[in-house]
Amino acid sequence: MGQNRRTFVAGLAALAGAPLLAQTPTFPSRVIRIVPFGTAGGPIDTLARVYADKLQQRWGQAVIIDAKPGASGIIAADFVAKAPPDGHTVMFTLPLSHVNSAILMPKLPYDPVKDFTPLSMLATGGPMLVARSNAPYNNLKEFVEFARKQKVMNYGTWGNGSAAHLFGELLKRQSGANLTHVAYKSEAAAHNDLFGEALDFAWSNPSTARAQVQGGKMKVLGIAGTRRVSTLPNVPTFAEQGFQGFDVDSWIGVYAPAKLPAAIQDAWVTALREITAMPDVQARLTGYGFEPLGNTPAQFMEVFKADFPRVSELIKSAGVTLQ
Repeated sequence: MGQNRRTFVAGLAALAGAPLLAQTPTFPSRVIRIVPFGTAGGPIDTLARVYADKLQQRWGQAVIIDAKPGASGIIAADFVAKAPPDGHTVMFTLPLSHVNSAILMPKLPYDPVKDFTPLSMLATGGPMLVARSNAPYNNLKEFVEFARKQKVMNYGTWGNGSAAHLFGELLKRQSGANLTHVAYKSEAAAHNDLFGEALDFAWSNPSTARAQVQGGKMKVLGIAGTRRVSTLPNVPTFAEQGFQGFDVDSWIGVYAPAKLPAAIQDAWVTALREITAMPDVQARLTGYGFEPLGNTPAQFMEVFKADFPRVSELIKSAGVTLQ
């Protein structure tokens, strides 16, 4: 068992046995800071702002968005891990900062379990493989046939070790085509190079893909994960097109620093669950291709624990390293 896996298992045990704190200070007592995964204007940043507005209305305190992009979410996660455990700083993130990077990197500046308090998994979803609208293929089978005839095809994602990166490398192995990964700081940056023909194909979240499809600039070849999405219901999954191993869902999770008092954790969990259940918020989540959840910390940890071996196997199958 590797160091990260041992740390993960030990961390789960420690988390389960952590004592509840009987007394907590008044919460919230000052400005709340949400640190989103990725860059300003990205999908997680945008969704974080939706929740920030609702939280501000609910608690009567200002809620600010403080993006700290770079290093595949590691900079943001490290900042939150080292923040005071008083509930006034939380992170909205994807699995990359807490699952994928923990498996791929021998040493992170934080422990993905011991240094955080899980609050809620807001939603699940999956990335889409996209190409320019004038690309000479319309589905994954045609794409693979074309790619095998090329010397090399470059593709862009929003970071090393991201789900899109893993799926891209798995597709490379399964297809036998020479597909070269190019990591960007944001999805938008990758798409700019796709439209500028510096990339041959890329990955996208469903809401961006829908907008670009409607604008006539992009076509979608397939969606990873376990299901189709309502915003682009005609796009089949990889499994439906005969490609196996791509049925690992992504998710949006909210974390606070470790040792958060139980009463403050409960306040956050209740607020996140009730906000996620609001029709307008559900519409925003489904618009981004996510299935709303708003689960409990225990349920969050169940999914997190199950994801570790599945993502480990995906990384192994894809042959991904960060070296």
